[in-house]
Amino acid sequence: MFSALGSALHRRRLAVLLLALAVTALATVYGGGVSAKLTNGLSDYDDPGGANVAARDTIARATGVDPQQGYLLLVRTDRPVTPGAAPSAPVRAAGELLRSRPEVRAVFDHSSGDGAALISRDGRSSVVVGAVRALSDKESVAAEEELQRAIEDDPLLRDSTLLGGSTPGHVQVAKVSDEDVAAAELIAFPVVLVVLFLVFRGLVAALVPLLGGVVSLLLTMAGLRLTTDFMTVSAGAMSLSFALGLGLSIDFGLLMVSRFREELAGGRDRAAAVRDTVATAGRTVLFSALTVAAALAALTAFPHPYLRSMGLAGVTTVLSAALFALVGLPALLAVLGRRINALAPRRWQRTAGASAAEGRWHRLASAVMRRPAVFAVIATGILLLIASPLAGVRFTGVDPSQLPRETSAGRVAAALDREYEDPSTAPLQTVLTTGGAPDAERLARYAARIGSTPGVESVGTPFPLDDGHWEIDAVLAGSPLGDTAQRAAEDVRRLAAPYPAAHTGATADFLAQRDSIADGLPLAGGILAGVTLLLLFAFSGAVVLPLMALVMNVLSTGAAFGFLVWVFQDGHLGFPAQNGLEATTPLLVFALAFGLSTDYNVFLLSRIKEARAQGLDERAAVARGLSRTGSIVTSAAVLFCVPVCALALSRLVFIQELGLGAAFAVLIDATVVRALLVPALMALLGTANWWAPAPLRRLHRALFPHRPPAPAPAPADRPGTGGAAGSGAGRPERSPASVS
Repeated sequence: MFSALGSALHRRRLAVLLLALAVTALATVYGGGVSAKLTNGLSDYDDPGGANVAARDTIARATGVDPQQGYLLLVRTDRPVTPGAAPSAPVRAAGELLRSRPEVRAVFDHSSGDGAALISRDGRSSVVVGAVRALSDKESVAAEEELQRAIEDDPLLRDSTLLGGSTPGHVQVAKVSDEDVAAAELIAFPVVLVVLFLVFRGLVAALVPLLGGVVSLLLTMAGLRLTTDFMTVSAGAMSLSFALGLGLSIDFGLLMVSRFREELAGGRDRAAAVRDTVATAGRTVLFSALTVAAALAALTAFPHPYLRSMGLAGVTTVLSAALFALVGLPALLAVLGRRINALAPRRWQRTAGASAAEGRWHRLASAVMRRPAVFAVIATGILLLIASPLAGVRFTGVDPSQLPRETSAGRVAAALDREYEDPSTAPLQTVLTTGGAPDAERLARYAARIGSTPGVESVGTPFPLDDGHWEIDAVLAGSPLGDTAQRAAEDVRRLAAPYPAAHTGATADFLAQRDSIADGLPLAGGILAGVTLLLLFAFSGAVVLPLMALVMNVLSTGAAFGFLVWVFQDGHLGFPAQNGLEATTPLLVFALAFGLSTDYNVFLLSRIKEARAQGLDERAAVARGLSRTGSIVTSAAVLFCVPVCALALSRLVFIQELGLGAAFAVLIDATVVRALLVPALMALLGTANWWAPAPLRRLHRALFPHRPPAPAPAPADRPGTGGAAGSGAGRPERSPASVS
């Protein structure tokens, strides 16, 4: 099938390229407006079926106030503020500004009821709170900009007031995220181009994967635009699509172009080189893409719109990159032929350099397989040691406290944490479904139990929301996402309530998100493991190898998580210690790392299978496979890490975690796992690597008949076929087998 596809793409190369150009143009036009269709709301991180969402909806219907949103105006004053005193002119101006907003439903300051908590310890500042109705993403962005302008235009507020709170905080998180991702792209692109030129040893060859990245991103944008007509798609999907599309296009392009050059250097003519490249590297690309897509598809097992969007964007990006690599790229190679090596310095002998690199990888594999048990223990020990901090992992969410101090919401969050005694700006809200008039005594006893819970600073008097619901508010100690507040909220949730109870507020919402993620893990893990095992069986025809790949992927991703805990939670490498890892980041890192680890494993297994089909024994085949893919996998890993590592320069911790975690996982897999653990385990298992029960072997042969391409003719039989970049016509080449 793949050979026939390669031959067809060569025969119809111009038509295929014109069709690809037309499809890309249509995708550009259709997908160009996708950004306006993406969402970036706080509800993207909620389980729509969660009890906390139901509690919020009940409060919003009864009061018109969305508990998840709101404004805080932090006002500095010239004279000390005292509880109950008349507000100063700046505080009055701040209250009037909030009351003038059509979305604001209520305003509270230090003169409202129990306002002592809204005054700083030194009495030199106070907080004015604005409760608001539910706002769309566009309304939130517009409101934040209008409030900032109003503060700047008012002489009483200009130099004394900062805008913060959940709504401006989320808007500013999105703004900083977009700015940082754009900056990372600007940094990464020229670096990637230089590294591509060094890896491919030629400008034309280096530009091919970049072209694939552009095409796959445009196709992804069109796919996401179509998806927005059926479901919510989070704005974070575009950031993932950029990094993943560029990384996979480079991976697939490196594999296809390297194989095409090898076929040319081995004496194939252009038609045969394209055919055999698709038959070998193309088949590998297809299975690699399917395994990466399966890993990212596991994210759709979670109900949160943000995670589902990331999974959907990942699958769309992977399939788009694979489509270009399997259809557009072979047609382009058929047109370029030996011009793929154009614009390369003549002194860079691609084949000689590759032979030297292959020799080094061959020697490494041979050395490992001479003492496989020793190297297996060493590699496993390294991975387990790096993963060991994972035993103390904690999780947290995203709130304005993570914003840089140059943002107003970040400064407000820092001031509240530093200068205030637990202001009641994010209380734990308990909604009781009474179904009518409740028993007042039972409600009072329940409120008292809440108030006596460790970590609860104060509790309010129960009050009715409507005929069938009552609310009790409690102020928790510490920051809403801190350990103390989380423990207190968990204890309150465990209390026996007199009526069905649901909880919301910043702390309760995070706990609900965490629990929902935990509930979705078995299904996501089952999808990931099951589909990966099936695909690797389809590719290899073995049962042992897929199981071994699964174990190795878990080891490498576990090491990546341990590294994240050590760096961010414990505070190393210059990063300040955090309360925990952001709850969704490990899922994204795991899906990316698992998929790419399997991707690299498929690269290696494809060459080992070829070597075995050519009659080499098990160890010689492993050495040949590693020698042929070692430099490719390492180069692909480095090139993937450049754009994701650039995310570590972000000012937001959760983006730093994603960038460093994904980059570290890929690098540890391409080095320790692929160079040491894989050859060691395959040497220990020997022919058992390829074992499968007889019925499965027959099934595999029936479903996936595959014959490797015939060996290339010796270069001596075809003079003038030098395929190295800058090698010149007529230079004799070594046969592919001679390097091993």
